[in-house]
Amino acid sequence: MSQASRVSRTALEWVDGHRDSFRLPEDVLDPGADVNRTLKPLGELAQLTLSIRAHSDPGSGRHRRASELLEFAWDQTRHGGLFLDLLHGEPFATYPLEIYAAFAAAGLRHAGFEELAGTVRRTRGWERIEQEPNRRLGVLNSERRVGLPPYGEPTAALARTWLGGLPEPWTFERTAGYGLTHVVFHLTDWGNAPHRMPPELGDYLATWLPAWLDTCLEAEQWDLGCELLAVAASLPDIPSYPGIARTVEAAWSRIAEVQDAAGGIPENGAGRPHEPPRDFAYCYHSTLMAAFAATLADARLAAVQEGVA
Repeated sequence: MSQASRVSRTALEWVDGHRDSFRLPEDVLDPGADVNRTLKPLGELAQLTLSIRAHSDPGSGRHRRASELLEFAWDQTRHGGLFLDLLHGEPFATYPLEIYAAFAAAGLRHAGFEELAGTVRRTRGWERIEQEPNRRLGVLNSERRVGLPPYGEPTAALARTWLGGLPEPWTFERTAGYGLTHVVFHLTDWGNAPHRMPPELGDYLATWLPAWLDTCLEAEQWDLGCELLAVAASLPDIPSYPGIARTVEAAWSRIAEVQDAAGGIPENGAGRPHEPPRDFAYCYHSTLMAAFAATLADARLAAVQEGVA
């Protein structure tokens, strides 16, 4: 078993053990409720467990656990009814569609939500929502997943992002890092379609990703480091970039060193043996992301060995 596989297995066990922390509160629809503490974690659970399930063997424990967590997340949304309520309350907010899209990609759908979303989608107001370029890419991908006509071209949205401009590598910093990882996730549909990445973008990332990844791990930015590992596993032609493989192998050893005995990984800061308190908010995203990135890495490695990637 690879280092990445061990990290993924124990990380997913941690997520499953903290399932109750993803439950939505009764006041989730209250205007004063903090979406970042309620719907955001649940949406991330849905997207990343969907991806883990898609890239793991159907008969494996990893696949089974991811499937159970995805079903749990769907139950929390009242089988999609929550999204209809959200859309009634905030018709021009994009996050209900973005979260729902992960479930739709899994075949979990709500007809009422999709009917209303289709109506809102046809308004001039929806087409002119002001967003960060990488978020625009995310909405376009969400529309595609749900089956709605996209209101723009991904290539145009990509050109307006930091990564799409192939910037000077020394301008990389934390905010740019999270922006670039999500550009890749939306562009490749969370690693499902690496061929959608333009060749020049793949070459640029293969050249500079090792240095950026080393920088993040040296600074103990484990969450961003795991996101960059997922980007490395999303490159369109992995065998063409041997330097990436060496960097990734060393990086997974670093991640394993900070993973606690229960499988949790802190977002940043010192890990073992000087572990900070492992509360849910401090660990859930980095732990989920590690499970996703490692599963994707295993799947791409297997495809390379079979000569299909």
